[in-house]
Amino acid sequence: MDLDEEEQQQLLAKPALELEGIRFLQETVGWLLSNYGWYLLFSFIILYVIFQKALEASVASSIEPDTVVKQQEALAASRLRMQEELNTQAEKYKEKLKQLEEEKRKQKIEMWESMQEGKSYKGKAKKWPQQEPEPGPSTSSNIPKPKPDRKSLRGSGYNPLTGEGSGTCSWRPGRRGPSSGG
Repeated sequence: MDLDEEEQQQLLAKPALELEGIRFLQETVGWLLSNYGWYLLFSFIILYVIFQKALEASVASSIEPDTVVKQQEALAASRLRMQEELNTQAEKYKEKLKQLEEEKRKQKIEMWESMQEGKSYKGKAKKWPQQEPEPGPSTSSNIPKPKPDRKSLRGSGYNPLTGEGSGTCSWRPGRRGPSSGG
């Protein structure tokens, strides 16, 4: 029965070893978490984010190349269509500018002929055809609109350097020459 007693002692000693192992594990893990817990947490978060990005990349790479090619062809076709529309608008705008230039040229010729005959051309010279702004290829090449006549804020005789013209304040330069002192 010595064997049975030894077996019993081994069975009793086995839980003591397990308890000692669990205590050792708790102490080690506790020490590790108390000293490096934040570092471990942030490293796990970074690993999670990297893993998610890798999954997204694998999903993105699994898209069929045929669909990508079709999308790119559709995009190129729409760009080509938009470019053709822009070109037609530019041609229309150029035609309109040519017509306006031709009208101005004809009007100048008429004015010149009437002046050669000795007639006044004041009334027709001021009547230029009104231009309607049309959406063209670019807004920077539009013909500038004539500015309305504005009354100036000061009279024509005003010169700020002389001090004449308006106001009671005037600035006069100091005396020339060396300063007088004692």
